[in-house]
Amino acid sequence: MDHHHTATEGRALTRSAISATLHCLTGCAIGEVLGMVIGTALGWGNLATIVLAVALAFVFGYSLTMAPVLRAGLGFGTALGVAFAADTLSITVMEIVDNLFMVLIPGAMEAGLTSWLFWASLAAALAIAFALTVPVNRALIARGKGHAVMHRYH
Repeated sequence: MDHHHTATEGRALTRSAISATLHCLTGCAIGEVLGMVIGTALGWGNLATIVLAVALAFVFGYSLTMAPVLRAGLGFGTALGVAFAADTLSITVMEIVDNLFMVLIPGAMEAGLTSWLFWASLAAALAIAFALTVPVNRALIARGKGHAVMHRYH
């Protein structure tokens, strides 16, 4: 019996999914925090702040995926296609979860940048989004989708 596991099986698959989700979390967190800070500092409403945070999460998420693909010599259009294939579902799930969590915590969005409630809620939202996105990435990688697409190029 072969006990060797590939990145599409068992613990190796789970490790790959965690790694992909951490990668996604990095881009999402940069964009999310930046968007929340800008929207809150400008006194924008929840919807405008969330739209900005989500847009920036996608920009930073895709950018972090594109950088190594571009360094591998692929053109911008191809690298953008790889980023879309690798990250769209992961970022979407993460953004839905973390923004929903922020909206559901009473006063979190209105708390302001100097409030522990704002920062604790945002940190908890991102942690919950991470936990719920790992299984999504695991399923994608097992099927040769998601971040498995990116690893073909570097």
